[in-house]
Amino acid sequence: MKIVIIGGTGLIGTKVADMLREKGHDVLQASTRTGVNIITGEGLNAAFSGADVVVDVANSPSFEDRAVLAFFKTSSRNLLAAETVARVRHHVALSIVGTDRLPDCGYFRAKLAQENLIRRSTIPYTILRATQFFEFVGGIVATSTDGEIARLSPALFQPVASDDVAAALADVTLADPTNGVVELAGPERLSLDEFGRRYLAAIKDPRKVVADIHARYFGAELDDRSLTPGDNPRLGAIPFGDWLATLRK
Repeated sequence: MKIVIIGGTGLIGTKVADMLREKGHDVLQASTRTGVNIITGEGLNAAFSGADVVVDVANSPSFEDRAVLAFFKTSSRNLLAAETVARVRHHVALSIVGTDRLPDCGYFRAKLAQENLIRRSTIPYTILRATQFFEFVGGIVATSTDGEIARLSPALFQPVASDDVAAALADVTLADPTNGVVELAGPERLSLDEFGRRYLAAIKDPRKVVADIHARYFGAELDDRSLTPGDNPRLGAIPFGDWLATLRK
């Protein structure tokens, strides 16, 4: 198949492209670097010519509430319109577990708007909702730090390795459209503050993590359902400890 990956030169896009090429597929890694602009629409028609599947893993350059909402709405409309013209048979999008449960978080509101545009289109689709990547834990700790103290919610958290995200995306890309949501999470479910402690210990960072039920996660307070999947999600294979070990090398 010809598969176009939007945001194809980023962390996830590059991993998915490599996996799909190993299986013998024709993969185009589309990004502004390759002449494809999903905001202006430049290059989309040429990129989608003859495409069977489009995989959207693009991310907004700004996380400011209005900017991120505009990015996902504009890009999704442009992608879906060009896919309709090209008669693309499957639209795959990467989203986040909890998009429909954290309305106080502007980024999650924007991802939900993206999902709703996909659902309303005529193109068969699969939305893969993943929990937060292991690679983001350090950033979560950083944004929650004041001096030597990081205040993190004790709500349950189930992050996943980016390699497992890429593998799941490759699988759903090659499968039939579900016209629904597939959830993916890591193999371990612990409190967010405990993941923060394990991360800091692994990198030998002296900061202290304090559990705080009112600690905000990008503007939202959390509970045990905010960032964890529903029943019977797909689970990644890589434990957090194994990923942490790679940071020590």
